[in-house]
Amino acid sequence: MTDAGQLIAGRYRLVDRIGQGAMGVVWRARDERLDRVVAVKQLGYDPSGGGQGGPRALREARLTARLRHPHAITVHDVVEHDGAPYLVMEYLPSQSLADVLLERESLPADQVARIGEQVASALAAAHAEGIVHRDVTPGNVLITPDGVTKIADFGISRATGEGTVTGGGFIAGTPAYLAPEVAGGAEAGFPADVFSLGATLYRALEGIPPFGTDDNTIVLLKRIARDEVTPPKHTGPLAEVLGRLLQRDPAQRPAMAEVQELFEAVTGGRPLPPPRPRPRTETRMLRVPRRPRRRAVLASAGGAVLLALGVVIGTALVPDATTPIAAPVSSTPPATPPPTTTTPAADLGCSASYALTTSWPGGYQVQVTIRNDHGTGLRGWSVRWSLPAGHHIAGLWNGTFTVDGTTVTVDNADWNAKLDAGGSTTFGFNAVTGNGSSAARPQLTCRTV
Repeated sequence: MTDAGQLIAGRYRLVDRIGQGAMGVVWRARDERLDRVVAVKQLGYDPSGGGQGGPRALREARLTARLRHPHAITVHDVVEHDGAPYLVMEYLPSQSLADVLLERESLPADQVARIGEQVASALAAAHAEGIVHRDVTPGNVLITPDGVTKIADFGISRATGEGTVTGGGFIAGTPAYLAPEVAGGAEAGFPADVFSLGATLYRALEGIPPFGTDDNTIVLLKRIARDEVTPPKHTGPLAEVLGRLLQRDPAQRPAMAEVQELFEAVTGGRPLPPPRPRPRTETRMLRVPRRPRRRAVLASAGGAVLLALGVVIGTALVPDATTPIAAPVSSTPPATPPPTTTTPAADLGCSASYALTTSWPGGYQVQVTIRNDHGTGLRGWSVRWSLPAGHHIAGLWNGTFTVDGTTVTVDNADWNAKLDAGGSTTFGFNAVTGNGSSAARPQLTCRTV
């Protein structure tokens, strides 16, 4: 039994117990050799069956010690005492986000975005090293009095390529913040960290985790696996970012480096970059015939070139049209932007603008921005347009869609249904063109519901 005042490895004097992590007890201690305050983590509980510390503890030490980032807690040393391993870490006078939320219930959107930016930068660095955190929760986000945020406790992380040690039915992670695929029994990967970060920040913004809370862990895990997300109260850019992080399909979530960019856009007051096209692994899309590998490579390269050149063809759309307006194909941006028209707010309550963000041979990507033009908030929206001949939607995010003949209807998702007066949100989609042109600009009708 480790006690206050005990000297660990002949060097680290334990002062007082300051926390309990996923894999052990944390002490404030003094490094008597360097005369500095440190945190010492006594590694104990090991669900892998490795005994005191065991292989999981050694893996934690090896992984955490190789990560160096200003927004991740630094590991200084790894020592053994009485046959058990201890991590010697940077001591950060701070509160966990969990403790902050016990006092305040929720935080302002700008503070949540700053926390997200800092944590995402550290996790992006970890992912670049092949490290999955696997327990991103409010309890592992530390905040100093001057607002510096650091992610702690890679205690149940592992490097990709190392053997998993989660046998015996043990699920690594805190249930309320687990990604659906992990709650369903799949191995946690990089997308699971993205989801858990989104769930952590959702809790900070909304005052409750996305799947609520329940003392019965099995009930909660079933709710997560069924993707029963509590509809958010907030709207705006931060809510849109969290919606991208909380996609049920892991393949549709942004990479952590992209997450960092999204939060930087929010804190910098810049427009959010559109979601990057990704193959969808679930069924909320129409089937698209698989193209030959050579064609796919050319398409990817063509899309990257257009995106790098900043080719964005934007147009706002007018209501009640049933046929698309064709436009000539051009490989360079137009000299002047196309004229902008909007749906009359007095008639329909919202307006929609359409932007072709990138294209490739046989396909393209679009972002549609919905704006509330009324002086009061709205509780839902629906956008409709007619697809050009031969075009098919191959995946849509931030909403749900139905296709009736050539007519497409996109309805809001639960999380972006509400828009304050003057507020906006976006949805996007990928489409394939057949033999048609990606430059065709349809007319859209936006209505409140």
